[in-house]
Amino acid sequence: MDLRVAAYAVVTDDEDRILLARWTEGRRVAWTMPGGGLEDGEDPEVAVRRELREETGFHIETTELLGIHSRVIPGSQRVHRERTPLHTIRIVYRAEITGGRLRFEQNGSTDMAAWFTIPEVAELQRVKLVDIALRMAGII
Repeated sequence: MDLRVAAYAVVTDDEDRILLARWTEGRRVAWTMPGGGLEDGEDPEVAVRRELREETGFHIETTELLGIHSRVIPGSQRVHRERTPLHTIRIVYRAEITGGRLRFEQNGSTDMAAWFTIPEVAELQRVKLVDIALRMAGII
């Protein structure tokens, strides 16, 4: 079984909009929480700050650990249809923007980022992690 540990952030603005990134690496293009996989030996808070900067252009500070979500994905359901299952451990933080400006990732697993209201999020093609993280944050 493969293991992937990743860190994500729930970031809201003064208008209560949610920051999401559009993931393009899967079988379908879908919106996800900004964040991603830890590099070897990387602290999860450092990883989420790095990933947010790469995917959105924003600098953030984490303010709260919201929770950890664990899921095993069968090999047949993996993005690249591997033979072995994947155990994903997702660490979810609440975070605040401390600098930067919105820009899109180049040559990564996401191609854009944007702000959405909760009703707009409900209409998006999105991965399950969005709803999981928003529930952890008490937003939905």
